[in-house]
Amino acid sequence: MSRLSDNRISHLAHLVVDGLWKEDLTDFPNEARALAETKSVLAEFFNREDRFDEIVRQKIQSLSRPIPPGSREWDILYRKYLEEELKKQKK
Repeated sequence: MSRLSDNRISHLAHLVVDGLWKEDLTDFPNEARALAETKSVLAEFFNREDRFDEIVRQKIQSLSRPIPPGSREWDILYRKYLEEELKKQKK
C-alpha cells in the first residue's frame, strides 16, 4: 500500500490532467478516462517506490552490524542499495 492515500493520489491526478489541459499540451477526448489512467499510473509509481524502500531498508537491517537510521553511513547505503534495485528492474 502506498504511503499516499487514495485522496492524495486523486488530487495529484487532477493537478496533472488540469495542468496538461491548461498548458494546451493535449486535449482529452474522454477526460474521465484520462483521469482514471493518470490515477492508476501514479498509484503504481508510488507503490513501486514503497516496495523499493522496503527492500532497501531490509538490506540495511540485515547487515552484520547495526547502522543507525539517519546517519551518514545509512544514507549512503540507502542510496547505493536503491540504485542497485533500480538497475535490477531495468534489466
